[in-house]
Amino acid sequence: MKKEDHFSRYSRQIFIEEIGLEGQKKIISSKVLVIGAGGLGSPVIQYLASAGVGNLGVADFDEVELHNLNRQIIHTENRVGLSKVKSAEKFVKELNHQVAFIGIEEKINEENVEKILCQYDIIVDGSDNFSTRYLVNDTCVKLKKTLVYGSILGFSGHVSVFNHNGSKNLRDIFPEPPFDEDVPDCDSLGVLGALPGMIGSMMALQTLKIITDLPVSVNQLTLVDTLNWRFQTIDF
Repeated sequence: MKKEDHFSRYSRQIFIEEIGLEGQKKIISSKVLVIGAGGLGSPVIQYLASAGVGNLGVADFDEVELHNLNRQIIHTENRVGLSKVKSAEKFVKELNHQVAFIGIEEKINEENVEKILCQYDIIVDGSDNFSTRYLVNDTCVKLKKTLVYGSILGFSGHVSVFNHNGSKNLRDIFPEPPFDEDVPDCDSLGVLGALPGMIGSMMALQTLKIITDLPVSVNQLTLVDTLNWRFQTIDF
């Protein structure tokens, strides 16, 4: 795509008064890391890439499996067995070749977390276990990185923005993680695919607002109960 076609591609968000050309330039020059290319990561990756996030890192160490496809919408049947990072890269390149995709086929751990996170402006955590969530949170605090957080289970989800311009973080509302083996997950209790689509879209929207310097709520946790269709915000 020629440079002069940028306006045509992104015109509908440029037309938004609060974004405009300056906001779109910020999106194009931004560096965002998405941790996890699964249920939450899929819609985040999709909407950040379509919005034109210039540098999009994706960290995941898993492979695409058939049971992923009900909710992990960037993957397809013909990519079962392929690494999720490689599958995500194919999706992004087909959607928007202007995005620089940085694939990280590693499990985030204490040895590599700082080296990986320090290269990005905003971290979006779509991981599915508490040990990774707390490690990422603590590293974002240490590195002074904004963290967009989401989690899902069954019909319910959480969304929050942590550590943004000195705001509170995950440990301020949940000081200690539970043991992973004590917490039910999607593998055991399941999830409807549209739920991570909703929560992931909310995470992507918060990320784009942060990039374009629009106001975001901090020190709040949004609770989404889609079974009873209730949305609640908790201040902490």
